[in-house]
Amino acid sequence: MPVVTLDFETPQFLHSLIGEDTARLKLLEQRAGVKLTTREGWLKIDGDDPAAVEKTAAVIHQLEAACRAGTRIDPHFFRVAVESVFGQDGGGPGMLRELTSVRLLGSARKPGITPKTKGQLDYLRAIDRHDVTFGIGPAGTGKTFLAVAAAVAAFKAKQINRIILSRPAVEAGEALGFLPGDMNEKIFPYLRPLYDALYDMLEPDELEKMIDRGQIEIAPLAYMRGRTLSHAFIILDEAQNTTRSQMLMFLTRLGEESKCVVTGDPTQVDLRESGGSGLVEAMHILPGTEGVAFIRFSDADVVRHPVVARIINAYDKARGEQTSRPKRRLAEG
Repeated sequence: MPVVTLDFETPQFLHSLIGEDTARLKLLEQRAGVKLTTREGWLKIDGDDPAAVEKTAAVIHQLEAACRAGTRIDPHFFRVAVESVFGQDGGGPGMLRELTSVRLLGSARKPGITPKTKGQLDYLRAIDRHDVTFGIGPAGTGKTFLAVAAAVAAFKAKQINRIILSRPAVEAGEALGFLPGDMNEKIFPYLRPLYDALYDMLEPDELEKMIDRGQIEIAPLAYMRGRTLSHAFIILDEAQNTTRSQMLMFLTRLGEESKCVVTGDPTQVDLRESGGSGLVEAMHILPGTEGVAFIRFSDADVVRHPVVARIINAYDKARGEQTSRPKRRLAEG
């Protein structure tokens, strides 16, 4: 029976790769068909198939290289490493090197941000290379978080002078005026996800200073009308809830030396109007337009709890069956 033992300098470093509990090791054992044993700073791989033992060691070596390069090995990254070696379309052993080759921000107190899936990597590359990028897909795929990270990175690199983040507040409608507080307090619940992303990347005092100086502006979509946004990085989140006229209005705000990212999920439209979603219309009209890119995420790009991807997949399958099922004629029965 082939046996490989991998030694590390400290038990703490090994735990940074495989976690403090046994969940990650069990996942790797099940996927590879091997037996894993760990004590102190070593990991032993036992298996009947020499190729499986070798591949398992390759997973650990990839995780080690990523960790030493500064990547935090969370459960999702661990799964990506496993699938990159054992999956049918995992991207091969070089996939983790590609993912960790892109790093945004990072400081002594906040780790750098790297893509965790091939879809996220393609998304960041598209944002870098295009004037307007659409990130289309389900919740949990990192569409908004990575767009905000790219915006903050561009600001720190002095590529733009300000960051503008916007969302439609479709649920508010006329009831907005009846909510307590001033306008900022009324719209805050709709913009909270954007604030949360910023607080993950910037120190609180730094964020507050940037907002006070107008370097970061967070506003509802309605505030964009009539403006020309130059030298800015503009993000429109939850774009499936824009009307067709709002989407055209927003896209035509782009000024000189600016970049725009639009994120949304066309399966989650909350609009009450019958005119249709501006995001859905843009998805039909704009593909092939120079300077515009579309990145479509799938359940494989979900970086939340693994069950979230399975839930999305189940709903997509069920809705697809309902759509394809022929309607019964009234005369039947």
